[in-house]
Amino acid sequence: MRETDLSTALLTWYDIHARAMPWRVSPADRRAGLRPDPYAVWLSEVMLQQTTVAAVRDYFRRFLARWPGVADLAAARDADVMAEWAGLGYYARARNLLKCARAVVQEHGGTFPDTRDGLLDLPGIGPYTAAAIAAIAFDEPATVVDGNVERVMARMFCVQTPLPTAKHKLTALATRLTPDRRAGDYAQAVMDLGATICTPKSPACGICPWMTACKARAGGVQADLPRRLPKMAKPTRHGIAYIARRSDGAWLLERRPDRGLLGGMLGWPGSDWADSAIEAPPISADWRDPGGEVRHTFTHFHLRLALRVAEVPNCAKPMTGHFIAGPDFRPSDLPTVMRKAFDLAFAAKPPN
Repeated sequence: MRETDLSTALLTWYDIHARAMPWRVSPADRRAGLRPDPYAVWLSEVMLQQTTVAAVRDYFRRFLARWPGVADLAAARDADVMAEWAGLGYYARARNLLKCARAVVQEHGGTFPDTRDGLLDLPGIGPYTAAAIAAIAFDEPATVVDGNVERVMARMFCVQTPLPTAKHKLTALATRLTPDRRAGDYAQAVMDLGATICTPKSPACGICPWMTACKARAGGVQADLPRRLPKMAKPTRHGIAYIARRSDGAWLLERRPDRGLLGGMLGWPGSDWADSAIEAPPISADWRDPGGEVRHTFTHFHLRLALRVAEVPNCAKPMTGHFIAGPDFRPSDLPTVMRKAFDLAFAAKPPN
């Protein structure tokens, strides 16, 4: 089957089987003249980095309801955006989201550039995101390659080289199949194919539109691809989180530095995360150990957090952090690891 025929076959399949997503314009609506909103496409693509579609849906809807356009987001308070992002992870994305929105407003009059190269000039937009926005929002024939696309290409062409070494080769193969017309639909079609049919385990080859052309299926090795280099074992770091509540109900919190893990997010004061935990209480108090530990995994390491909790008088002065009044604090505003600490600390007796 010729490469143009492959693209046509996939688009025909997509016209029938496209997944419904809150940020997506369906093939039927596109044929009727409805165009994707670049702001919605950009927002969804940033949220989807390192995250699943299921996890992103509700966050996307809340963001769009609160900040319906790029100018609205650009004018938002940093703390409000970080709080709305809490729990979605990879918090540098939220900081870059604000930087990019403000650049679009200040430097481009509130309109996103309509080319991959133009999008690459914006803060926080890398090659993948630029290609995705250019293709989906503007139909530029840019090649979009995520994990789903890598898997599809590795199987279609029976690429035995393991990832990540094979990335450049798989991108070149994906480029060969990217059509000049309906590039946005095609980009989403390949990702849908990988997400719903050409899945990591037990691919449903019998209903795949590329079944007859797939070289891995012909060789009976589709479930073995793509191959991957062995992952290095993640180290484990240890720390202590201190949860203090004042007599008037205010909580002792600190905002982490913009750079680094959980950058710009609210959290409990604590010790450094290192090979061993060293006590570093942020305020003089009668600290107690509620028992148990928080376990959380970041990209490069596992974290084990011991907990300390205390009630302090209204006159208490912290050495680290600041008190936030009870009504102004919601545990849901915290990043996941800090919310885990709160939940564990008060599992037996939730605070009033």
